[in-house]
Amino acid sequence: MHILSVVLKVSPSDNLTILSFYYEKALERICDESADAIQGSFGDKGVSGVILSDRFAGPDRMALPSLLAVGAVHQHLLKTKQRPKAAIFAEAGDCKEVHDFATMFGFGCDGVCPYMAYESICKMNAEGMVEAKAKREYTDDELYNNYRNAAAKGLLKVMSKMGISTLQSYKAAQVFEAVGLADEVVDRCFTGTTTRIQGTDFEALYRDMEKFHEAAYPIHESFDTHMLVQSDGQFHFRDGGEAHLNTPGTMVNLQIAARTNSRDSFKEFSRLTNEQNKKVTLRGQLKFKYDPSRAIPLDEVEPVSEIVKRFATGAMSLGSISQEAHETLAKAMNKIGGRSNTGEGGEDPARFADDRRSAIKQVASGRFGVTSQYLANSDQIQIKMAQGAKPGEGGELPGFKVSEYIAQNRHTTPGVGLISPPPHHDIYSIEDLAQLIHDLKNAQPNGEVSTKLVSEVGVGVVAAGVAKVCYYWHP
Repeated sequence: MHILSVVLKVSPSDNLTILSFYYEKALERICDESADAIQGSFGDKGVSGVILSDRFAGPDRMALPSLLAVGAVHQHLLKTKQRPKAAIFAEAGDCKEVHDFATMFGFGCDGVCPYMAYESICKMNAEGMVEAKAKREYTDDELYNNYRNAAAKGLLKVMSKMGISTLQSYKAAQVFEAVGLADEVVDRCFTGTTTRIQGTDFEALYRDMEKFHEAAYPIHESFDTHMLVQSDGQFHFRDGGEAHLNTPGTMVNLQIAARTNSRDSFKEFSRLTNEQNKKVTLRGQLKFKYDPSRAIPLDEVEPVSEIVKRFATGAMSLGSISQEAHETLAKAMNKIGGRSNTGEGGEDPARFADDRRSAIKQVASGRFGVTSQYLANSDQIQIKMAQGAKPGEGGELPGFKVSEYIAQNRHTTPGVGLISPPPHHDIYSIEDLAQLIHDLKNAQPNGEVSTKLVSEVGVGVVAAGVAKVCYYWHP
C-alpha cells in the first residue's frame, strides 16, 4: 500500500491564475505518483493499492478536495490501463455525510476513512454532548459503529433508488450530472460526466480552499479563532451563510398572509421570493426579452377566464402534502376551470363526485391507488416515467407519514414506508409504453393520456419515442 499526500504547498503569490496552475500541477503529481507506485517505479514490485490522504495539511500545506483527487487518480489510471491492478482508498477529512460517500464511491473510490468525522464524534462524546441528547453513555466504539451503520444505510438507500443493489456495481459508475462545474474540472477529474451549464473552475476552487485553510490556520489577527467550526447554512438558514429560496422574511409574510388573508403580506412574500429567486435558481438568471414592436394588441389576447383553463397543479401526492392542502388545490383548480393532479398517492373515492375531484390522475411506477374506478373518474391520465424532483431516483414516503387514511387510498399497510422505484416494472421499451397507453385508454376512453418525462441527458430520444406513440393514438 502506498500513501500519497493530497495537499498543495501554499504560495505567497496573489495571482490566482498562477495558483490555479499549481492546483492542477498538484493533481498531476498525485496521479503520476499513484501510477508509478502501482507500476513499481520506486524499486519494488508495485503496490496493490494507494491511499490518498489529506492528513498532511498544515499551515504551509493546503488540503485538496478529496473527491477531486480520487476522480483525477481514477481517470488517470484508466487512461494508463492500470486501474484493475490497484484499489484507491481515501483518508478524507472532508468526507462526512452520505452524499460525500456516494460521490466518492461513484467516481472510483474503493474505501473511505472519514477520520475528521470520527474525531468530531470522540470530541462530542468527551464533552458529554452525546449523553445529554441520548440520555445514556456511549463508548467511542459504539458511536463509531452507529455512524458507520447510518452512513451505510444511507448509501444503500441511494443505490437502491437507482436500481443498484451492490457497491461493486455503483463504484465508478458515474451516475451523476455535474451542476455548476467547468469543463476543465470535469475533463480532468470526472471525465465523461455531463456538465451543461459550466461554472466553477480551478481558480474558483482554489479561492474556496484558501478560505477554508485560513479558517483552520488563521494568519490575520482579526479572525475569531474561537469559531473554527461554523455552520455555513447548507441545511438550515444561517444569516450570512448559504442562500436559500425560503428565508425567515418570506416565511413570516407567508404565514401572516395565510392566517389573516392579508394581500399586503402576500405581495411582500412574492416580492422577497422573486428577489431571492435571482440568487439561488438557474431560472432566476433569465430575463424577459421585451420588444415593443412585437407587442400583441390586447383585443387579440384571450381573456383571463380562458387562460386559467390551462392552469394545472404540480403532481404532489396525498402523503407528500397534507389532505387539507391536497383537497384545497383541487377545489381551487375546479373553481377556475383548471386541473389539479393527484400525484402518485391515489385519491379518496369520496372526492370523485364533488368539488374536491382532481381532473388529472397520475399513474406512477408504484401504482399506488390505481384502480379501474380511479382511472375512470379522470379527464386525463398522466404516466409518470420518472420522479421530477429527483430524476433517476424514484420517490419515497417514510412509514411515519403513512397514516390509515393514506394507506387506505394507496391500498397499502399503515406505518410501512413506501418506495416508488425509478423504472416502471412493465416498461422497458417504447412498445411497452404503447401497451400501457392502450390499457389506460380502455379504462377511460373519453379522457386523455399524457406522459411526464424529466429533463435528463438524452431525454430528447425518449421524447421522440413518446411522440410516436402519441401519434399512433392521435394521428
